[in-house]
Amino acid sequence: MSVSLGEPVPDFTATATGDTTVTLSELKGQQVVVYFYPKASTPGCTTEGGDFRDRKEAFDAANTVILGVSRDGIRAQENFKAKQDFNFALISDKDESLCRLFDVIKLKKLYGKEHLGIERSTFLIDADGKLAREWRGVKVKGHAQEVLEAAQTLHDN
Repeated sequence: MSVSLGEPVPDFTATATGDTTVTLSELKGQQVVVYFYPKASTPGCTTEGGDFRDRKEAFDAANTVILGVSRDGIRAQENFKAKQDFNFALISDKDESLCRLFDVIKLKKLYGKEHLGIERSTFLIDADGKLAREWRGVKVKGHAQEVLEAAQTLHDN
C-alpha cells in the first residue's frame, strides 16, 4: 500500500533525531513536508537540506513541519543535522517502511552498476492528513522554494 494524492496518508511512527519519534497523527492540524533524500552528508542532500533550513521560518509561518528522511542510521542523521545546523527533524528509515509507504525506492544506476536507492522525492501533507502534492525525481535547485510556495498556497486556502 502506498500513498495517493487526495487520500489520507496512513499513520506512521518513525525514529528521528534528538532521541525522538515522529508520529504523523500527532501532527494533525499542521501541514507536513516529508522529503526523502538518498544519503546524509552528500553534496546534493546537503544543499537540499540547507535550502529547507534557510526557509524554515517561512514554513513555520505557513503552519508547516519539515521532516527529512533517508535510510541512514540515526547516528549518521544526528551528525548530518548537527554539522549542517538543520532546524528540523531527520528520520532514520533503516527498515525502509516509510520509503515503501511513499514508494521512493527505485532502481538507480551509478557508474554503470544498478542498485536500489531512494529517488529524491517530496510530499506535502495537508492539515487533515491528506496527501496534497508530490514531487518525484526532484532536482535540488529551486526545489525547497517551490515546496514552500505550495505550502503557503495550501495554508492560505
